[in-house]
Amino acid sequence: MQVSPQDYQNVPIDIQTGKLLDWLVDRRHCNLKWQSQVLAIREKINAAIQDMPENQEIKQLLDGAYLHYFHCLRIVEILKGTEASTKNLFGRYSSQRMKDWQEIVSLYEKENTYLAELASLLVRSISYEIPSLRKQISRCQQAQQDLVRREEECQLGAAELRERFCSSCKQYGITGDNVRQELLALVKDLPALLSEVGAGASALTEAIELYQACVEFVCESPAEVVVPLLRFVGRRGNTTVYEWRTGLQPLRVERPELQEVPEQPKEDSIDWGDFTLEPAAVGNGAAASGGAQSEGIDWGITIEPGPQQDDGIDWGDGESQEVQITVLEAGTEVPEGVACGSDALTLLEHTETRSQFIDELMELELFLSQRLEEMEEEADIVAMTQFQLAPAVLQGQTSTHVSSLLATTRALLGQLCTRSMQHLFMILASPRYVDRVSELLRQKLKQAELLLAKKELMGQKRREALAEQGALEPKLDRLMERTKELQKLIEADISKRYSGRPVNLMGISL
Repeated sequence: MQVSPQDYQNVPIDIQTGKLLDWLVDRRHCNLKWQSQVLAIREKINAAIQDMPENQEIKQLLDGAYLHYFHCLRIVEILKGTEASTKNLFGRYSSQRMKDWQEIVSLYEKENTYLAELASLLVRSISYEIPSLRKQISRCQQAQQDLVRREEECQLGAAELRERFCSSCKQYGITGDNVRQELLALVKDLPALLSEVGAGASALTEAIELYQACVEFVCESPAEVVVPLLRFVGRRGNTTVYEWRTGLQPLRVERPELQEVPEQPKEDSIDWGDFTLEPAAVGNGAAASGGAQSEGIDWGITIEPGPQQDDGIDWGDGESQEVQITVLEAGTEVPEGVACGSDALTLLEHTETRSQFIDELMELELFLSQRLEEMEEEADIVAMTQFQLAPAVLQGQTSTHVSSLLATTRALLGQLCTRSMQHLFMILASPRYVDRVSELLRQKLKQAELLLAKKELMGQKRREALAEQGALEPKLDRLMERTKELQKLIEADISKRYSGRPVNLMGISL
């Protein structure tokens, strides 16, 4: 089908932007060696801009990133106004400025060098500069998202550590303002707490008698006394170990002093002591024997010749007095009626008796739990028949009453087995445990502070990334505007060469 010239005029020319330079060279619009020509033109531009008139528009053009052919045309138009006084009758200018820029324009127009340069600028902007700026901006945005997430993680981690610190302090029964002093203060209050526990044991007398009666009935013979320590504490309270062991009240109690370990310094330092270096005096004998030595060290040793042998050493072979060795028994006798050492501790302070007390409490609890379960099983005919011959103290019990005794036992056991009470017992057994606990809690606070400091650092980096993004976005906007301008100039210039046919540069997405 033959296309009429009028229709042919409207057929667009589509050019792939990545192959624009090849397209211009293949169609003889530009020379293959256009780059060397552009280098010579750039040298002339750099020399010409050193001498420019005072003009605001020229300043704006010179402040741009890159001067190309159309900028040079605009500068020539401006110079026609500023250099009008140098124009002669033949329409030429005697001003060197005008001559330089006219020469630059003519060099650009020679073999369409300007068109190749504009195409090179367009391809470089689309293929490299714009994607690079977009990638940098995307990297800044991604960094901000990561930093925001890490800030939240640090905040949550610090809050969790502080919550764990508060929870640990609550378990210890302290506020956490001064961990070490508060723990030591709790230890001082421990005897009063243990006295309350000992007084509470008196409420278990009925439960103990019930347990004793059940054991005697089941064994069908008088059995040994059950839970003796629990019975003793319920009757006499939290007395000393001496009274439990001997059955007599001590005349005097000499409690072991609780050694309070001094708080360790926060900064590691070595105390070298105070050494005073003084030159030691050299005796006359040393001076006589040494001769050349003027200084000496006094070791504090005096050697005196003995009468036994000529060399002054007593080998023990001569007549000497007999050496008597007296072996003393370890320890010292304790006066009668005086409780000292571990005997001076109360039953609930001493580790062994406290463990026995807790074991007997658990034994009593287990008995009451089993008895309550048996009483609630109404269908157990064997058990009902078995207890028909039981003593009145066993038959007269109700499940409600046994449940009440069980609750009392568990409450007393719970007072001794709480987490805070266990820590107090450990502090009482080892005063250095205070330092370990204090350091453990201090580490949690220190880690929380480190996380908060890390959060501040992440926030600073996020602000830096935001500032970098804010500086890159205007650059990208300006580069995209210049790219669109170059696209229009190139399309218009190629369209003139093909009788005004529309030209489309493909592959440009801005």
